[in-house]
Order: sequence, then C-alpha cells, then structure tokens
Amino acid sequence: MQLTARAEEFPIAGVFSISRERRTIARVVVAMITDGTFTGRGESVPYPRYGESVEGVVGDIEAMAEKVAAGLTREELQEAMEAGAARNAIDLAMWDFEAKRSGQRVADMVGRTMSPVTTAYTIGLGEPDEMAEAAAAASERPLLKIKLGRPTGDDKRIAAVRAAVPNATLIVDANEGWSENNLLINMSACAAAKVAMIEQPLPSRRDGALATISHPVPICADESVHTSKDLAALKGRYDAVNIKLDKTGGLTEALKAVAEAERVGLKVMVGCMVSTSLGIAPAMLLAPGADYADVDGPLMLANDRDGGLTFDGSTVYPPSPELWG
Repeated sequence: MQLTARAEEFPIAGVFSISRERRTIARVVVAMITDGTFTGRGESVPYPRYGESVEGVVGDIEAMAEKVAAGLTREELQEAMEAGAARNAIDLAMWDFEAKRSGQRVADMVGRTMSPVTTAYTIGLGEPDEMAEAAAAASERPLLKIKLGRPTGDDKRIAAVRAAVPNATLIVDANEGWSENNLLINMSACAAAKVAMIEQPLPSRRDGALATISHPVPICADESVHTSKDLAALKGRYDAVNIKLDKTGGLTEALKAVAEAERVGLKVMVGCMVSTSLGIAPAMLLAPGADYADVDGPLMLANDRDGGLTFDGSTVYPPSPELWG
C-alpha cells in the first residue's frame, strides 16, 4: 500500500474569529492510502495551538509511508504516532481504505448507526451588535455556538445574542479566553442568558479554579482533553468533554474516548475544526449518540469539496460511501 499526503486550502465564508485568531482560509491535510485499486482518504486540520503546522503534518504523514507499505495496522499506528492531526489523517484513511476494499461501511465495522443529527451553528467573536446581528440571521437554527473570550465585554456579548435569539439553545465557547478575574462575571451572565453549556473558559493549564466554584452552567473541556487517558482527571472541574478527531488522533482513539467519558459520567460533545465534509464525515459515527453535536465546519466555508455532506438547515445527514467510510 502507498501512503501520500497533500495540503489543500478552502476559503472561509467571511472571517472566522475566535479569542486567539482570525482566519479567512481553512487549511487542511489529506492522507491517501491506495493499493492501486482502492483508495482511502482521511482529512485533518493542523492546529497551531497544539504546535502543529500544515508542513509539519504533511511531513509526519509522509514519514510513515514505509511502515504503512509494510503493513502497519491501525492498532500499531496508535503506538507509532502521538495523538494529533497527522495520526488522525492516517487513521481515517486506513478506516476508509478498509471499508472500500471490503465493501462494508465503517459504521457496520464498529457497530454504530449513522443517522441525521442537529449541529450547532457557530457565531464568531465580534462586537455585541455584530454578534447579535449574526445570531438573528441564524435565528431559525435551534442550536447556536457563541464564540467569546475577550478580556472585557463578554457579558454584554452574550446578553445581546440572547436578546436577538430568545428561543435558541446557546452554547458558549471561550477558547481559553477568560481568567480568574472575569470568570464569575461571565458565568453569571451566561446563567442569566440561560446558556446550556460553557466550553473551555480558562486556559488548560490554569483550569484548577473550576473545581473550587459552583457550576450554574455546565462546563465542557476542549483544550484540556485530547485522548481517553485525560478524562478521569477532569471530574470535578468539568461536566462534559468535547471530543474531536484531530485531538484524539483519529476515530480509533475517539471511540475509546467516548466510551471512557460515558464510564466516568461526563457528557459528550462531538466537535470539529473548520474543515470540509471529508473531515466531518467520520465524526458522524459519534454524533448521533452525543449530548451535543458541533459538526458545522463545512458551513463555515465558501465552498465545500465535491460530494460533501448534505445539510438541511442545521440537520446534517450521514456521508455517502464515496465521500468516506
């Protein structure tokens, strides 16, 4: 089998803003495994927050080509590479290759059923009036994810959004942008706005304070959790976890992480980076059983790749076998 990788770029519709960055381009890496007859693909998103770059991830994938050609298994891949975008792309390509060669869906291989899910729709970080306007434009969507994380004014931002969309379920994502100084103010504002969940309010290395305060709104770990090994230590600080394939390093580990979250009593959000439908498709194996699905990456793009997922408003349908799995 031959393993190759390539970098691809997809324009974002407008500007995607969170606490630590603003982007107009989604940069992804696609790994491909082929035997000359069947080809499996896996897409990942290198994330600078975790020390990743597009060039580095492409190089890490290509460095595994000899081992893949020699018959490296998915289980062996987990030990051969660290969790992250490079392993994710290879792991997903392996699953897709196995499915296409066997004529069997990955869902059947892992004993899961893919079904339509309701995804969160992301409202980027901006000034209160800008965010309220964007939320109002998406008022027909039942679940909105509101990006926060500025040093000041997040209480005004969430109040403005709630006034604009009184009936939507709201999730707040601070992307590690709050501090001990504004945590209680912002949490109180979220409680007043009837926010359903707050995602990663504090930096991952300074989140111990979450164990010392009450949670009027459930708190979800994102940057503080990567693999199943991280989950047991989160109890007391967090009430839920955001499981993303790029963090777990593929579907193989993500399945373990979901099972471990359920075992230790944490709710599950299945999340994503800003990516094409190829990157989201494997997450559709996990999303139907999750408490929340945040798989709107392709909706952030000006144009998705050909043969992408079908979206009907906020309803996402399972991928075709041609796309993945």
